[in-house]
Amino acid sequence: MKRSKIFHLSIVFLLSSTFLVACGSSSSYQGDILETTASAEVLPTFLNNQQEAVRQIYAAAGKSTELLQWIPCYCGCGESAGHKSNRDCFIRAVNPDGSVVWNSHGAGCGVCLEIAAQSIGLWRDGKGAKDIRAFIEEKYKEGYALPTPTPQPS
Repeated sequence: MKRSKIFHLSIVFLLSSTFLVACGSSSSYQGDILETTASAEVLPTFLNNQQEAVRQIYAAAGKSTELLQWIPCYCGCGESAGHKSNRDCFIRAVNPDGSVVWNSHGAGCGVCLEIAAQSIGLWRDGKGAKDIRAFIEEKYKEGYALPTPTPQPS
């Protein structure tokens, strides 16, 4: 089975879970836990008690920052947390030494997880950033919060 198919199957499991909820409005935003690890290969400890599918999305997000920086998030985190893209839901920064400052926001937000999983799945299937962004914009244009102020891919 192709790697992309395995990733997609784990996402189906995740999306069928009952815990998926939107992140909430700016009035309910409680702040994020930030944790630095040596690299994207080392996941943060705040994921230790999370479902395997959540850890898989974080691992994939750590390796997909060049894509997720161009993908808007529609959970409301642009207004509530100042996020600029779906990348910010998972990673605050990648430092020059390769260490990663992880953000816990995505671990508790079904919209963030879903957007990342769909985007990374399409990326693995060979789609480009512009096409993936167009897909996400179309899918989340109604019934979700305003998108993050994400720049267009070049």
